[in-house]
Amino acid sequence: MIRPAVTDALLLVDLQNDFMPGGALAVAGGEEVVPIANRVARAFANVILTQDWHPSGHISFASAHVGRAPFETARLGYGDQVLWPDHCVQQSVGAAFHRELDVPHAQLVVRKGYHAHTDSYSAFVEADRRTRTGLAGYLRERGVGRVFLLGLATDFCVAWSAIDARAAGFDVVVIEDGCRAIDTQDSLAAAWQQMAAAGVERAWSTAF
Repeated sequence: MIRPAVTDALLLVDLQNDFMPGGALAVAGGEEVVPIANRVARAFANVILTQDWHPSGHISFASAHVGRAPFETARLGYGDQVLWPDHCVQQSVGAAFHRELDVPHAQLVVRKGYHAHTDSYSAFVEADRRTRTGLAGYLRERGVGRVFLLGLATDFCVAWSAIDARAAGFDVVVIEDGCRAIDTQDSLAAAWQQMAAAGVERAWSTAF
């Protein structure tokens, strides 16, 4: 059994309408994560939410690139970028958290992807690998040494956040059954390999 300490934090990643079935960038089974998040969060004193928060016409949207289709890859100034359907546009219903997410004791919402010309999968560092969100500093100020993650999607925002948390010096555990993946072009297998190489551990929600 895992009994979170006051030096542990839970990061709930992008539990938003557009990533749920029927959303603009639906992740299969995404709604199944919400009750797991609600239950696991009760065990933690420190809970943080992340929220994809794109302006209209964001550079990661396929619609912003003439002749390009969703899920193609484009070479941008900061590297390769998967082009997505328009999703999680600021102040839209799609950007809102799922209505059944019930974590009233969450202390912080980290919005990401709000810079028009840079995407941000990670809750710690944007896709240019230079612009930091300040989350690592927040966690250190709170005395956190270990970060648990669950949410959407395993192979993008969860994986990038987990790897960057390790790079920032935190112990990291991904709650595997509390995640669901997009899995485009074998991205899920690659993400687990990268997380393992970074020293990210895996757990199951029944351990809480």
